[in-house]
Amino acid sequence: QETLLSLNFSASNPPLNWSFSTDCCFWEGIKCDSKARVTHLWLPYRGLSGSIYPFIGNLTHLCHLNLSHNHLSGPLAINSFSFVIHLETLDLSYNSFSGQFLSSFFQLAENLITLNVSHNMFSGSIPSFTSWNNKSLSSLKILDFSYNDFSGQLPPGLGNCSKLQTFRAGFNYLSGSIPDDISAATSLQEISLPGNQLSGAISDGVGNLTSLSMLDLQSNKFSGLIPQDIGKLTNLKSLQLHTNSLSGFLPQSLMNCTNLITLNLRINNFRGDLSAYNFSTLHNLHTIDLGNNNFTGSFPLTLTSCKVLTAIRLSRNKIVGQISPEILALESLSYLSITNNNFSNITGAIRILMGCKNLRMLLLCKKFFHEAIPDENQRAISSYAFQNLLVLGIGDCEIKGQIPTWLARLKKLQVLDLGSNQITGSIPGWLGNMPNLFYIDLSYNSISGEFPKEFCGLRALALQEVKNRADGSQLQLPLFVPKTKIALYNQQYNKLFSLPPAIYLRNNSLNGSIPIEIGNLKFLHVLDLSLNNFSGEIPDQISQLTNLEGLDLSENNLHGEIPLSIIDLHFLSSFSVANNDLQGQIPSGGQFLTFPSSSFEGNPRFCGDIVERQSSCYFIHPRTDELASPNESSNNEL
Repeated sequence: QETLLSLNFSASNPPLNWSFSTDCCFWEGIKCDSKARVTHLWLPYRGLSGSIYPFIGNLTHLCHLNLSHNHLSGPLAINSFSFVIHLETLDLSYNSFSGQFLSSFFQLAENLITLNVSHNMFSGSIPSFTSWNNKSLSSLKILDFSYNDFSGQLPPGLGNCSKLQTFRAGFNYLSGSIPDDISAATSLQEISLPGNQLSGAISDGVGNLTSLSMLDLQSNKFSGLIPQDIGKLTNLKSLQLHTNSLSGFLPQSLMNCTNLITLNLRINNFRGDLSAYNFSTLHNLHTIDLGNNNFTGSFPLTLTSCKVLTAIRLSRNKIVGQISPEILALESLSYLSITNNNFSNITGAIRILMGCKNLRMLLLCKKFFHEAIPDENQRAISSYAFQNLLVLGIGDCEIKGQIPTWLARLKKLQVLDLGSNQITGSIPGWLGNMPNLFYIDLSYNSISGEFPKEFCGLRALALQEVKNRADGSQLQLPLFVPKTKIALYNQQYNKLFSLPPAIYLRNNSLNGSIPIEIGNLKFLHVLDLSLNNFSGEIPDQISQLTNLEGLDLSENNLHGEIPLSIIDLHFLSSFSVANNDLQGQIPSGGQFLTFPSSSFEGNPRFCGDIVERQSSCYFIHPRTDELASPNESSNNEL
């Protein structure tokens, strides 16, 4: 009892009730053995803060210590605690512990079964398994070092852990190769080492790990081939090797991994004719991502035998041909990305894919070059097409025609990308009636006419409902959005909800004034109207877009002054009004202190510190209609 009270844990509401009884065995999170000795200290998710003090060593028969998901911090001098010899479970995950994890702890531990120190700030090397207590090596089942700051190489000796089932050390700073002796740990069911700097080849010995159900080596520097014996892993359910430098052909034995649910090989250097592989044996496959490789051939029709397949990404390869009607056999398909290949016949593709009733994400960008987008008059388009579609991307195809009217029926559509094409005509007002649309990219086309006022009524951008535009669940595969002038880096989104609400109309032939109703779009994050022919003044109502992060009005014919109220846009991080006909004092303060002078260039009548033109800052005197300098009018009210 004295030892537990001396730990002095601070807990969030409700506080630990460790005073209602003089028998500490009845306290919250405490269990004792038959001799009233504390064996369990189990307090996850209790908002505990502070450090672990050496007094805990007085609990000499403690077997299970779980303080996970709290706010504990500081170094961990646990190697000096006398209970280590009895410890079976140590779970300190999701805290802020720091310092090194000393090898002396593992020399003392004889009965350790589970060690989880993930999501902390431990540093230094992972102690060598050759220095561990032999009894512990024979009992250990779960090891999790992930999400820390561990560095150095993976230590040898893991093969001595004869009962080890789970080994995780992802998202650290580990380097070097995977020790060969890991192939001797034949009880392993999961190896998870993503997000490090590991390199070298994947050892052929991995084929010995026949109990393995997950192999996650993504986001490292592995090179070479996938081991030819990968097919021995008949229990494998998840193979994640994406974002490495692996190369060569896919081994035919991979098709023996008939329990595969997830196969992710994107962003490597694999090659070969995809249509030559027989994917039909993978009848449990839900997700396949072969994007960003050098695969050739046509769409692999054997994939259509994988009846439970829900997500396919084949983007950025060298695949040719057309979409076949056989894809309709995939009744559960909800995600399809075949961008940046050499497909043809967009009308046929749309006609076929509209039969995929559960399709939610359809990305057809960078293909079907110079074809015409199908319109309402063509019988190819059913009135029931794409009723569950959330994302439609047909950008960067140089397709011709006007914005098709059948889009108006896609009531669930949230993201529309028709950018970088040869679309003509005006922006139809019915786009503003689409109830869930929050991301529109029509940039780099030949669209003319005015900014439709109906756009300013987009419900997902104007009403609080924007917060409910998606359920926040993880996408089956991430959505990649290329960099823009406002977003300077390629972005990866794992949740559709994370995609910033945006209107991109850059580089068209739009004219007229920016409607004052623009202020209704209170949940808009990015507005890009640059490289058009807009005229008139910048409406003061733009200051009502309080969530705006990027605003680009450059390369237009706007005149007047920058509304002073724009200073109140506290999230604005990217701004440009360059190359217009604006004048007067550039607002100072707020976010305007962060914008470069290039944001204002090409407006010779601007003045202010940022353009170093204070002396030329003239404006029309409100009473005499004569030019006056700022000093001459300092007493005026307007």
